[in-house]
Amino acid sequence: MMRGNRSSLLQAFLFFLAGMILIHVQAVRAGDFLSELRIWGNVDLEAQYYISDTLIGAPDVSEKILMNGFANVNMSYRGFSMGIRYESYQNALLGYDPRYRGNGIPYRFASYSQENLEVTAGNFYEQFGSGMVLRTYEERDLGVDNAMDGMRLVYRPADGVTLRGVIGQQRLYFDTGPGIVRGFDARVRLNSVLGFLEESNNRWTIGGSVVSKYQSDQNPLYHLPENVAAFAGRLNFGRGPVSLSAEYAHKVNDPSAENNFIYKDGQALHLNASYSRRGVGLLLSAKHIDNMGFRSDRNATGNDLNINYLPPTTRQHLYSLSGMYPYATQPTGEFGVMGELNFTIPRGTPLGGQFGTSVTLNYSQAQSIHKEAIHDTIPIGARGTDGYKSDFFRPGDETYFRDFNVEISRRFSRTFRALFSYAYIFYNQNVIEGYVDREDVKAHIFIADMSYRLPDRRSLRWELQHLSTAQDNQNWAMAMVEYTIAPHWFFAVSDQYNYGNDDKDLRIHYYSVSAGYSRGGNRFSLSYGKQREGIVCVGGVCRQVPASNGFTLRVTSSF
Repeated sequence: MMRGNRSSLLQAFLFFLAGMILIHVQAVRAGDFLSELRIWGNVDLEAQYYISDTLIGAPDVSEKILMNGFANVNMSYRGFSMGIRYESYQNALLGYDPRYRGNGIPYRFASYSQENLEVTAGNFYEQFGSGMVLRTYEERDLGVDNAMDGMRLVYRPADGVTLRGVIGQQRLYFDTGPGIVRGFDARVRLNSVLGFLEESNNRWTIGGSVVSKYQSDQNPLYHLPENVAAFAGRLNFGRGPVSLSAEYAHKVNDPSAENNFIYKDGQALHLNASYSRRGVGLLLSAKHIDNMGFRSDRNATGNDLNINYLPPTTRQHLYSLSGMYPYATQPTGEFGVMGELNFTIPRGTPLGGQFGTSVTLNYSQAQSIHKEAIHDTIPIGARGTDGYKSDFFRPGDETYFRDFNVEISRRFSRTFRALFSYAYIFYNQNVIEGYVDREDVKAHIFIADMSYRLPDRRSLRWELQHLSTAQDNQNWAMAMVEYTIAPHWFFAVSDQYNYGNDDKDLRIHYYSVSAGYSRGGNRFSLSYGKQREGIVCVGGVCRQVPASNGFTLRVTSSF
């Protein structure tokens, strides 16, 4: 472990110990320590034994066994709470940044609430609005953790009014990034503040945010702004089953590695409309993003040190083959739309059957924004220039992603139910994955997911999936069977077969066998199998996953 990690670990331990002493002193005076003290947490450990497999591209791992481990311990007493998270990477699992190495306590906090004021010192996560100017969060499966380390204040001066202020630096593995992030947000529920709206059926909420970052300029070629600000305003309206929301964000020029160091302001608009009643739901969404990458280090790349989050307008697929081509939000420029309709065919009808049938229709598309050169002699996006001109909310000519899918779910009897799905996906590999000579993928995916309930709290579930495309690695088939003995045991066998690959040597079976046991707050699972190379995405944020072959043990426990 590096010296900095040891120092961080010692500081966190002293921080936690001081809090324990403070709580104990207060408790002794009050005489009710045990009745009001609450302690909770969880442990998550994942270890893999790797086997080299040159056929699928699984590399030889010198350590043979890699491990990611996490342990959270939190406590609260009256208005005081605190917690720590211990992390261990011995070394990090394949696909995670190798800068996750060793042990440490990168997350520790203490928080105190009194009347309408809440103060947090240490690490914290925060989001303003939909996150277009500030969202710090953890997504462990992606290796993303951009928690802030500093101070946060939340004040509620009146009913319906919430004010938030934050300042700090962002987590960068076992260190912090060089920039300082400062932010303020106000949210007002107008029905609570304005008396004449108190009894109204219309629900109004407004909000506004300002976030700035500071990073010193040490670039020998360009004069870079050291303070960069972003602003956002939002409006939410609701009446009965109808909900409407709009948020606009603007960022002053912020030359960075992500936008090729251009001096162009950024802006974004995100619109949502929804309607929901029993048996029917409708969602419409649109967004325009133009140069809205915002990081606390202008030289950062990948998923490092993102200050903001750009909400996706594409569906998040849960099945392995429909999720083979996920979409990653393009912060340098993207125009997106999505519509989703859910409805239930009533029971007792020919199509609804005895229990009713649920249907979901979804369509989404993302493409480039309109860009034109600022001068005939200056290429679009040239480094050190104003970049380009763009008409707001005007799409460009290049399609990045398109997804149309239909999902039908029906319960055929008290013991048997099934889900059937079809998806068509258009996937621009060159834009999404950074290639220059790949074909656009056009894929058709069919899915059947069926489950049958057996006596004695047992159940059987099986999946059948098929992906057909003339591009990339051609056709795939997938089958899975899962047997569950509630509430403790499960067993599963699956296989993904790339039977259509042009290279016959690469027509590989990616098989997997797994078993798990759960009891109380503890869960153990063990699996063996092959993992294909690909991309994993959550909410438009993605990471590359390398091919692997071997055993995986996962242990989770909560208390």
